[in-house]
Amino acid sequence: MARETVMTVSRREAIAALAVFMDWAAAHSSADAAQAAPTAPQAPVFTRDLPSVSLDGWEIRVSHVDYAPGRVGMPHQHAGFLFAYVLQGSVVAQVIGNGVSDEVRTYRTGEMFYEPIGATHQVSKNASATDPARLLAINLLPKAPR
Repeated sequence: MARETVMTVSRREAIAALAVFMDWAAAHSSADAAQAAPTAPQAPVFTRDLPSVSLDGWEIRVSHVDYAPGRVGMPHQHAGFLFAYVLQGSVVAQVIGNGVSDEVRTYRTGEMFYEPIGATHQVSKNASATDPARLLAINLLPKAPR
């Protein structure tokens, strides 16, 4: 079951939080990178243009998504846009719609993918029949009425 933390943030705070997360992800993307002394600037783990939205009245939801061995998810959409960072294992994903037509791809620990507003996460499954996988899902979306 996914655990969820809900925070209300401004666009500036959301972008700052994403920048901090991306910096952390780049620094921790592999065990070798953590042990080796950096000799040159590291390439970003992920770069993507964001939609032109104000984020006023939006919130950020950060959840762990656990994939049991062999788990296959149903196609789905999110109310906002989502960044998914693979914390453990490998996940097979395909995002289509709203100007995106990604190929089916396997994302491994330390890799990330993006789901734009209105796109469908068509393929979502654990790449392994024997090992679990885990994502950190960062979803920016309009606040739900409370």
